[in-house]
Amino acid sequence: MLDVLFRGARVYDGSGAKSVTAPVGVREGSIVSVGETDEPARRSVDAGGLALMPGIVDVHTHYDAQITWDPTLSPSVALGVTSAVMGNCGFGIAPCPAAQRETVLRNLSVVEGMDVEALLAGTRWEFETFPQYLAMLERQRPLANVAVLAQHSTIRSAVMGAAASERKAPSERQLGEMRRLVAEALEAGAIGFASSFSPNHSGWGGRPMPSTIATDDELKSLARVLGEKRRGIFVMATGPRATPEFMEALAAETGRPAFIVTVLTMYNRAQPTRALEMYERCAQALGRGHEVYIHANCQPLSFDFTLREPYILYSHDAFDAVKAAAPEERAAIYRQPAFRERLRRNFREPKQGILFYGDWTQVERDGVPVTDLARRAAKDPLDYVFDLPLDVQLVAKLYQNDDAGVAPLLKHPAGVIALSDAGAHLIYFCDAGYGLHFLAHWVRELGTFTLEEGVRRLTNDPARKYRISNRGLIAPGHKADLVLFDPANVGVSALRRVKDLPGGGARMVRDPVGMHGVWVNGIQVYDGVRYTALDRGPGEVLRSKSGPEPD
Repeated sequence: MLDVLFRGARVYDGSGAKSVTAPVGVREGSIVSVGETDEPARRSVDAGGLALMPGIVDVHTHYDAQITWDPTLSPSVALGVTSAVMGNCGFGIAPCPAAQRETVLRNLSVVEGMDVEALLAGTRWEFETFPQYLAMLERQRPLANVAVLAQHSTIRSAVMGAAASERKAPSERQLGEMRRLVAEALEAGAIGFASSFSPNHSGWGGRPMPSTIATDDELKSLARVLGEKRRGIFVMATGPRATPEFMEALAAETGRPAFIVTVLTMYNRAQPTRALEMYERCAQALGRGHEVYIHANCQPLSFDFTLREPYILYSHDAFDAVKAAAPEERAAIYRQPAFRERLRRNFREPKQGILFYGDWTQVERDGVPVTDLARRAAKDPLDYVFDLPLDVQLVAKLYQNDDAGVAPLLKHPAGVIALSDAGAHLIYFCDAGYGLHFLAHWVRELGTFTLEEGVRRLTNDPARKYRISNRGLIAPGHKADLVLFDPANVGVSALRRVKDLPGGGARMVRDPVGMHGVWVNGIQVYDGVRYTALDRGPGEVLRSKSGPEPD
């Protein structure tokens, strides 16, 4: 007997093949039939007029801490995500000796824009090692499937302590211990290894995140463990330091796929050809048999921010003193002429790969560009901004803001649709609904993709590139991770702020539109309005395996 039988839905199976209207049968967490069947079912879902697709595979999330207190992975599951990859950028919480816990959480609060009090109050420490962390997730059973990357900064902190953010080169013994911890994580099932060289990544008190000061030799030594174990992928917030050619060399040496995350691969009107050139360099690597891909953001990269927490400016040297100061002390720094002149100099001679280059037309207050407001006030735009009170809300619209420029990037074979950053930057934005935005904007509104191809790019494509087997397809033998939705109005709501974090902290969230249900391993976890009340979630820990690649 079937557990669930979906009837009447238009099936978009994730392969990109033309959709069909067909019943889909589910038993014991897996799809067992696509097409007419005489087998009875315990539950029948009338899906007439709706579309059924595989669950979205989100390969760039930061739920590492949140999942310890929130097994729903809110809001991602409601937004159609059934598998989430954590540990991105090399930041996470395992392994973590007890003495390092507060430092790790405080660093996360800055680098990933999280509420520090919520992290300190909510994170459940039932582990110290990476295998213990995965075991905790298995006991907890979240609503969605999760995969975890071994994390460079977390491992460096575990081995080097405070020196991880101070000393570029570890001792030979320390490097050996880091390699051992990467190997231990992979053997436990880590889906790969992640790192960051990004100039945008600073931790608590302005200290650099540990991996960002590591040498190339250290990174290469740790990444080689992937090849030695013949498992896992490598993903890196590269900044300008790790070029596509650098990543190709690692992919060639290890035999493993490498993924690039950087704003240098996002469309920017000031440098309109730069991003596509990066994609083409990755395509050349693919042509040589080396898998190098780019995380492609399908939404405009925008930040809501204040001068109390100006994340988009932290990569500038002028902000070193700001990052080290308490928020209430920052107004005095902003008033200093020396600070403003140093920031102007940073804008004139910018680092590569940073978020904001000083184009104040990209920053708005109450929907009006700062440049217009400054002109009315007879001020220079920089002076106008830094004369504002600390808590005035500003919005920066930085990258991916031109559909004509972004479309070739999203369609490029070297890209993988990603970069939700779900679980992170909650005080600035919420892009967890990237998949539903993609279906609404790039499929329905613009027609850049057919619905068949759009579904493939959100499901089977990332699953295959990340070596996640049995996910991302509606086909017999695959896991029943499914999303039922209305293509005519699928999308995401406007941002809203909710106070539901541990300790009463606030975050930004979005809600789904046109969603009629989400199933993970055959169990319904969301009905289009609310999460299903379950004693234990159906989500599984997705582990890497050595040996042959998945079909």
